[in-house]
Amino acid sequence: MSTSKQSNELRALALSVLQPGFVGTEAPDWVLRAIADGLSSVVLFSRNIASPQQVARLTAQLRAENPSLIIAIDEEAGDVTRIESSTGSTRPGSFALGAVDDVTLTEAVSRDLARELHAAGVSLDYAPSVDVNSNPDNPIIGVRSFGVEPDRVARHAAAWVRGLQSGGVAACAKHFPGHGDVAVDSHHGLPSYDADLDTIAAQALPPFRAAMEAGVRAVMSGHLLVPAYDPHVPATLSSRILDGLLRKELGFDGLIVTDAIEMGAVTDRYGIDGATVRAIAAGADAICVGGEHAGEDTFELLAGALTGAVRSGGLTEARLAEASRRVREFADWSSGLARAVPVDPVSGDIGFTAARRAIRVSGPADTALPLPAAPHVVELVPSTNLAIGKETPWGVAVPLRERLPGTTFVRVHPQQLTDHPAVLDEHALAPAAGRPLVVVVRDAARNKWMGKALTDLTEARPDAVVVEMGLPDDSGAGAVRVFTHGATAASGVAAAEVLAGVPTR
Repeated sequence: MSTSKQSNELRALALSVLQPGFVGTEAPDWVLRAIADGLSSVVLFSRNIASPQQVARLTAQLRAENPSLIIAIDEEAGDVTRIESSTGSTRPGSFALGAVDDVTLTEAVSRDLARELHAAGVSLDYAPSVDVNSNPDNPIIGVRSFGVEPDRVARHAAAWVRGLQSGGVAACAKHFPGHGDVAVDSHHGLPSYDADLDTIAAQALPPFRAAMEAGVRAVMSGHLLVPAYDPHVPATLSSRILDGLLRKELGFDGLIVTDAIEMGAVTDRYGIDGATVRAIAAGADAICVGGEHAGEDTFELLAGALTGAVRSGGLTEARLAEASRRVREFADWSSGLARAVPVDPVSGDIGFTAARRAIRVSGPADTALPLPAAPHVVELVPSTNLAIGKETPWGVAVPLRERLPGTTFVRVHPQQLTDHPAVLDEHALAPAAGRPLVVVVRDAARNKWMGKALTDLTEARPDAVVVEMGLPDDSGAGAVRVFTHGATAASGVAAAEVLAGVPTR
C-alpha cells in the first residue's frame, strides 16, 4: 500500500472519531470537505439554530454528504436548551420531572422533545443527565438532575431514554461515572468525586445501569477525578474507568463520547490535543469538541494529533480503528432508529402540563394567592455556567405581566449590588410600596449574594411572595414560597399562573 493511501486511511480514522461543532446556520465548506474525507459526526449548538425550518435545511445539507452522519445536540429540554435557546424551553427540566415523579409523564415529555429533534434532522441527543445531585453546592448539575436519590434518578433516566428513542432520536447518558457529588465546575477546574467504591456503586452507578437496561447506546464521560478508581487522571482519560468499569464491569458495548474536550478540567493539564489523544487511548470512541473552539484550525489540530500519536506510538492504530468501528456502528443504528419513526407533529402542550404539575407552594397561600393586584417583581439574576451557555429567557415577570397588566419588574445582578448598595431600596422596595412584592430567585441557597439580598427584601417586606426557580430550600424567607424546580420558560408560565390565579388552560 502506498504511503499516500496509508496516510489518507489514517486521517479518515482520525476524522471519524471527532464530533466537532462549527459556526453558522449553514455548513462551512471545511465541514463538508471533512465529511467527504471521513468525518462521521457533527454537533449543533445554539449558534447554529435560527428556526426549526432552518435547522432541517442545515441537517439536510450535511446529510447530503453522508446519509448516516451522526448529528448531535446538547438538548436537555430544561435550563440547558439549544433548540429553544432564543425563547427558553417550553418543557420543564429534569429536576421538575423528578419532583412530579411520574415516569409516564417523563417519557411523554422526552418523546415530545424527540419529535421536535427528529423533525429537525437530529439523530443523537447528549441527554439525559443521569447524575444524582447529592451535593447541594454542586455548581454544574443542580436542576439538570432528576433528583437527589439514586432510585428516583434511575427510574426517570430509563423513562427519558425510552421516550427519546421511541421518537427516533438516540439518547446519551451522562456524565459517567457520575458528576453529582462535586463542588467544582469542570469547565474551569478538575472536580473530584471522593467517595469509596461501595458509595459510588450505591449512589452514582444505578442511573447508568437503568439507562443501559432501557436501551441507551451512548454514554458521555465526565471530566472529574474519581480516586477510588483512578487517583491520577480524570474519568475521560482513564482506562480503569472507561474500559475497566464501564466496559467490563457494567458491560456497556455502545459508544463512549467525551464531554467537551476543551473544558478546563482536562485541557489545563494536557492541552486540547493531548486530552484528545489520551481519551481515545483510554477507551473513548468519540471526541466532542467545538462548544468554545469551533474553528477549522482546532479540528485540524485534533486530527493531526491523533494521526501523529499513531505514528509516534502514543496511540495504537488498532485502538483508533476500534473507536472508529464503534462510531460507524452507532451511526448505522441511529440512522435506522430515525428511519423507523415517522415525523410526527410536536404537541406543544405536554411541556406546560408537566411544568404546572411540578409547582409546589408553601406557606399561607390561601390568603396570599392569587395576588390581589399587579405586583412589582424583583428578579435576582445569577451568572450562568457554560453548560447553559448564553442566558436563555427565564423568570416570572414577563408571563405575569401578560396575566396581570400593570406588573412592573426589575432584574438585579450581583455586580449592581456591589457597585450600588442602595439598588434594592431604590429599584425593588420603593416601586413596590403599596403593592404586592414578588421576589424571584434561582438557587438562592447556593448563591450567597442572592441569599443575602433575599433576606434583606423579605425582612423589609415579610408579605413578599418568593419564587425559587432553582433547587428548593427551606430557608423560610418570604411568607409564601413558590417552587418551580427549574427556570425554563414553561416553568415561568406555570408560576405566573399560580400568582395571577389565571391559568392559560
